[in-house]
Amino acid sequence: MFMLKVENVKMELDGVAVFEHASLEIQENERVALIGENGVGKTTLLKGILGQLPITEGKITFGVPHDEIGWMMQDSDDDVGLSTREWVESENQELIQLRKDLLKSQKEQRLNDYSEILQRYLDMDGYQWEVQVEKMLNQLGLSQAVWELPFSSLSGGQKTRAKLARVMMKSPKLLVLDEPTNHLDTETIRWLQDWLNRYRGSVLFISHERDFIDQTAQMTYELMKKGTKKYQGGYQAYKMQKDHEIKSLQSLYEKQQQERKKLIETIQMYKNWYQQANAAASVRSPFAQKQAAKQAAKYKTKEKELERLETGLVDKPQEVTSVQASFDARDFSGKRMLDIDQVSFSYGNDLVLRQVNMQIKRGDQLAVIGKNGSGKTTLLKLMAEQLTPMSGEIVRNPQLKIGYFFQELENLHREHTILEEILSLPNMTQSEARTILACFLFRKEEVYKQVKELSMGEKCRVAFVKLYFSGSNLLILDEPTNYLDIATRERIEEMLVDYEGAVVVVAHDPYLLRKIANTVAIIEEGTVTHYIGTYEEWEQHVSILPEIQQLKNEQQRLEWEIAVLLSEDSVETEGQQLEKVRKLKQQLEQLKLMED
Repeated sequence: MFMLKVENVKMELDGVAVFEHASLEIQENERVALIGENGVGKTTLLKGILGQLPITEGKITFGVPHDEIGWMMQDSDDDVGLSTREWVESENQELIQLRKDLLKSQKEQRLNDYSEILQRYLDMDGYQWEVQVEKMLNQLGLSQAVWELPFSSLSGGQKTRAKLARVMMKSPKLLVLDEPTNHLDTETIRWLQDWLNRYRGSVLFISHERDFIDQTAQMTYELMKKGTKKYQGGYQAYKMQKDHEIKSLQSLYEKQQQERKKLIETIQMYKNWYQQANAAASVRSPFAQKQAAKQAAKYKTKEKELERLETGLVDKPQEVTSVQASFDARDFSGKRMLDIDQVSFSYGNDLVLRQVNMQIKRGDQLAVIGKNGSGKTTLLKLMAEQLTPMSGEIVRNPQLKIGYFFQELENLHREHTILEEILSLPNMTQSEARTILACFLFRKEEVYKQVKELSMGEKCRVAFVKLYFSGSNLLILDEPTNYLDIATRERIEEMLVDYEGAVVVVAHDPYLLRKIANTVAIIEEGTVTHYIGTYEEWEQHVSILPEIQQLKNEQQRLEWEIAVLLSEDSVETEGQQLEKVRKLKQQLEQLKLMED
């Protein structure tokens, strides 16, 4: 049974087509990811599905009533002066009104009304609903201290959590989610993955988080300007199928071009022969006239063949151009770039970082991880000289040139065009600038767009290009892939892998961290611990920690049992006790071997 069917939909904004021929179908209990480049119209399509924007052509059909659809959009805060808890509860107006009536009748001591309203509230599981709201807020990392704050005052991450809590409390049969992982830390993203995988309903979501798509999506649709394409599975499955398609398309393109070239040459040859025969026929030679007619028929047949071929020609698959960093390792003669020694930092009385020790060397690609609010951005700002330590010191190599992504983003000139921003880099030529911008999906006339006209994702692309080619030898990146589509994220990963300086990055994108990080710093309760190894190795290390703890607990239990047996008086014979001790010790030795 289908929950949603989109058929051949076209949408326009201000009279300009955003996309056309978009089709998708979602079945009962199916989780579907919608992906595509920035600006292709993914959010526009969701708004068309929800009736928030008109569709120009096509048809949208639901297999569920409208009140069984829940949605979360990034650009709809619906701020009406409510507290966070009130805003989350606002989906259930009937229970909210009953609760208000209950309080009013209690205050006015109208006992009969109170009893009647209370019974209705109980019949609708009102108190259970209140408990569920609190449980959901806690599970999403919104503590009681946040519940009474105005929803409008929340951070981006807190708003995302509140939006998720509200739509989840509705328990609709069809969930439509626009970037549900935006501003969430890794722990909350994993919780959301588990919740969606257990959810008894259908889900359509937009996401650029490849790991999240892998963990949740059963089907992936790619939206393009000229339509949609359906792929079984999550992102990895999509990528494999897409790569195979591109290779097949490249092979078909080359074959068609060879056939076309051969046909054009054959047509020209027959035309030449026709012209020669026709010239001879002009002197009244019957044989020449016959030959001319024969050659004319041949080249006209080939022209029709060429016409048929050209109607089915495929476009040339777009080539991915590689770019190289301007940083030369010879510009930095030392190995140590930055030393952090016993650094502490607090905001007022709130101690964020405590006695941090760290060293950044050339070639390091450091992933800084931790929960939201743990101090990751604070640490990066200390490195980038945006903040000053309360105690301790940070020693920087005199040759160090820091490039700070957040600062670069803030320093874009609103009135400049994209091309002007890149040409402002030292020794940057027009040709190089255009090649680099093409790699980041700014092509042809797009390079003349002004910064003030750009989306956040487009601004992030420009800021990263400026940062990467700025001549810095230490890149400090705070969530560099936020707002970016998958294609751009992969391009950034490729460039960072080839970077010859050092990189410090905060990100909640496991794909990015697995690709680049060769060392990890973990911030927890103000303390920074280090893991020497790749991010993927750290993930494996963390995954086996519970098993190790379980083994240690079992060892302690066996040791305790042995101690009790050796100390207590028992009715059993000494031989029986010793046999029990022997067996327990044997189990203990086996556990120790497993731990090793």
